[in-house]
Amino acid sequence: MNSELKIIAGPCVIESPELLDTVAARLVEINRNLGTDIIFKSSFDKANRTSLHAFRGPGIEKGLQMLADIKSKYGLRLLTDIHESWQAELAGQVMDVIQIPAFLCRQTDLLVAAAKTGKVVNIKKAQFLSGQDMKYPVQKAQESGAKDVWLTERGNSFGYNNLVVDFRNIADMREIVPTVIMDCTHSVQRPGAGNGSTGGDRRFVPSMALAAKAFGATGYFFEVHPDPDKGLSDGPNMLELEKLENLIKQLL
Repeated sequence: MNSELKIIAGPCVIESPELLDTVAARLVEINRNLGTDIIFKSSFDKANRTSLHAFRGPGIEKGLQMLADIKSKYGLRLLTDIHESWQAELAGQVMDVIQIPAFLCRQTDLLVAAAKTGKVVNIKKAQFLSGQDMKYPVQKAQESGAKDVWLTERGNSFGYNNLVVDFRNIADMREIVPTVIMDCTHSVQRPGAGNGSTGGDRRFVPSMALAAKAFGATGYFFEVHPDPDKGLSDGPNMLELEKLENLIKQLL
């Protein structure tokens, strides 16, 4: 079994029950083929979209029910992100891992609420912080009762509409917590560069993963979609679902 390697995968946002089923069924196949334990990820609400008119998702009530159905049907562990502290308790009733978005990783009330659920808390490193800076969000979560805290690297702002990854952050964050995940898809974003949406280049996703492995990452985060160009959020950055298994093989 390769279950110790943390792999998180799924569509950026919940678009439909059919999309969730398609992706979940494929993840189960990959788990069976490779002995992995992929955590299914999707967002019930994308509260930080570039435009007011961008698709956000079905909302917390419908979204959590749809994710609960995936867990029941496929037996996959679940991860989703929260944007407001009141969402933590509801998400904690369904999720195995609660994720704190990068933009919000210093929001004390959000971290405290996530910690109090008793679930794993995955904190994404802000685009404006160093890896070493992440000891403070971790302290907030741990001192509020979190038993297991993960950190996720997703690149730093590099001028306007661009990100760059300093892979030394992985080593720095591993001195804070044992589980450091590389977000291989958000790190290829071009924030705000898509004429009202976020641009990006998914060609570099495999390279991001392999470079992170060289720097000691203990897990990988992939947003995947059967047809990323038709995805309703983060399409340019999502990896084609059909390519995920081969990439995971390389990482193993």
